[in-house]
Amino acid sequence: MKRLTAATLAAIALAGCKTTEPQYYYGQYTSTVYSYFKADSHSVDEQISALENVIQTAERKNKPVAPGVHAHLGMLYFETGNDALGAEHFDREKTLFPESTKYIDFLLTSVKEA
Repeated sequence: MKRLTAATLAAIALAGCKTTEPQYYYGQYTSTVYSYFKADSHSVDEQISALENVIQTAERKNKPVAPGVHAHLGMLYFETGNDALGAEHFDREKTLFPESTKYIDFLLTSVKEA
């Protein structure tokens, strides 16, 4: 009886130890943001390529893209003068994360004034 109780408790304890996967796919997002702020590490085109890869990989893995990926990609496109793609990614960020709408609208206004 003691063995059965011990085995049951061990099974319950181990079942509670299951690790969970992150809710969103981040890929190289954090290192790309770091490169952006460092400003001498990777070119804007390399950063765009890295973020496009994050989005494509997330789609292949059937995982949602992390918050901020589309917003950051939009900023990079605005920097290159591709306002249409910049606005497209800003809109995508607002669609995926409606709580970011005010901030994205602020960024959009700032970009238009620059």
